[in-house]
Formats: sequence, C-alpha cells, structure tokens
Amino acid sequence: MFAVYSAATAAAFGGCYCLWRRQTATEGYKKPISVNYHFTRRCNYECGFCFHTAKTSYMLPIEEAKKGLKLLVNAGMRKVNFAGGEPFLYPKFLGELVRFCKEDLHVESVTVVTNGSLVKEKWLQQYGKHLDIMAVSCDSFDEKTNMMIGRGKGNHLETFVKLSELCREYNVKFKVNTVVCRYNIDEDMNAMIEKVAPFRWKCFQVLVVEGENDSSTTLRNAQRFVISDDEYQTFCNRHQHQQSLVPESNKVMKSSYLILDEYMRFLNKGVKEPIKSILEIGVPAAMNNVYWDDESFTRRGGEYDWQKEEKKENTELDF
Repeated sequence: MFAVYSAATAAAFGGCYCLWRRQTATEGYKKPISVNYHFTRRCNYECGFCFHTAKTSYMLPIEEAKKGLKLLVNAGMRKVNFAGGEPFLYPKFLGELVRFCKEDLHVESVTVVTNGSLVKEKWLQQYGKHLDIMAVSCDSFDEKTNMMIGRGKGNHLETFVKLSELCREYNVKFKVNTVVCRYNIDEDMNAMIEKVAPFRWKCFQVLVVEGENDSSTTLRNAQRFVISDDEYQTFCNRHQHQQSLVPESNKVMKSSYLILDEYMRFLNKGVKEPIKSILEIGVPAAMNNVYWDDESFTRRGGEYDWQKEEKKENTELDF
C-alpha cells in the first residue's frame, strides 16, 4: 500500500512529494532506537514558541506507562528521553520511570529534558544514579531575553548554572538545549557555554508546527520568533568553535524524532494525525504507520555518546 501526501506537506520536506510504502504489522519494521516520551503536556513556563503545548492535562497511570516502555524495549528501544511539558512537575512519577528503565529494563541510555526550575538536589540524590543525561533548556544568557521568550520570571540563569554543578556532582551528563529565534539571534553565548561546559549543546532553529504554535488560534503562536535559514546559520557560525555545538535546522529536525505523547501515541507533527497508542496496537504496527525519517536521524547524529561513565571507586590504600 502506498501513501501520497499533498504538495503542502511535500513542501515541508524539501519540495518533493513524500512517497513511501506502508508496511503491515506482520512485516519488518524500523526499530525505535531512540524515543522521546512526553508523558505530560503541562508546564510551569510559557515559552512563546513551544510546539508541544498543554492541550490536555492527561497522564497515564504509572503501570500503563511502564507497560508501554517495556513494549518499546522489546521492540528495540535503546534510549528513552522523558520530556513534557515540564516532567519535574511530577518528580515521583518521573523518578520511578527513570529507575524502572535503567534498573528493570536495562535501557542503554535514560535521559530527561527540563527547564530546570523544579529540579531538587534531593531528586538527584535518589535517582541520579539511574540517569545518564539531563538536558536543560536555556535560550539566552540575558535574563530579560529569557523573560520576553517566556522562560521564567527572572531567576532562570541562576538555577541553570547551579544545576550544571549538581549534575557533575551526581555524575549525570549535562546537556544544554537552546532554541535560536528572533529574540536571541544576535547574542554571543560563547563565554557562558564555556563556563557551564556541557558535553553537548544542541541549538535548534525555532520551529512552527501546524496545530500547535502556528497561529492566534493555537495556545502558542511562534510566528513572531521565526528566523530565516541564513540568520540561523549566522548564529551557528558565531559559535562554531564550540566542540559541544550540535546545530539542528528545521530541515534536519523535521520528522527525525520519534515523539510519543501522553497517550503513548507516536506523533506525526506537520504530516498527519497521531496514530493509535502502542498500548492498543503494539510497537511494530505503530512504527509501520508513523513517519520517522531514520536517515535524517542518523545524519543529525541521533546516536552519540549517550551513556555516562560510572564513577570509579578509589581502591588505593591510604597508609
């Protein structure tokens, strides 16, 4: 069976019509190597360009979430990233899923994306040993710019720097996510990136997604944040000597992520409607119906050094 999409959809993928074979659930399927599980849409921030907005307040019961994660591992998932919304609105729920994935399912890499505002040292004391990476969002090192974007009320940077220190203390790899947009396009972030020294600094070109942040009728309207490809490239060029820099333009980012929503449905952002939950149809059938550009996933470096090194105990005798 073949699926052909409209010219408008095709334009989003470089001007060509998207044509691919939809396999049945009994045929081979792409392995969900790396999955982003957005278990909540709720957030305590109001970033104006957010493309995964609080359309619902639904969350799966934790046992159902665990069941879905086990299905994903059995289907080939090696890395899971917990995201939102803001996942630390539910620290116990998040912590138990992090522990379950690493300790019970032996997932190769367990990570979380957060705005950092609700992360407590006590959480890291309890769950840090199960977490490989914490990615913290920071779009500017000017607090006024952060507030214009909607990221916090004026203390985001203080929290951000403290969290970089806590991650090192608890042996969690520290990553930074930055959305490059109209408000920070001219900023030079080199000095602060060198100060916090993330092992990975991912810089996304601000993305507009139909039905999420594309107009005045959606919860967010990202149109005022949009920049051109050339402007985005200028920002990247300014920071190109940073070894941790990982640029992701709109062309690279679109459909190269496997995004699982609060119902455990894979999303087809900007292409077509979500498919049925993996809890209902299973992972193979879901993977055969989701549009995931695994070639772009590979091209953008979707697989990387995503496991932390365990701290070595000092076995030297002290006489």
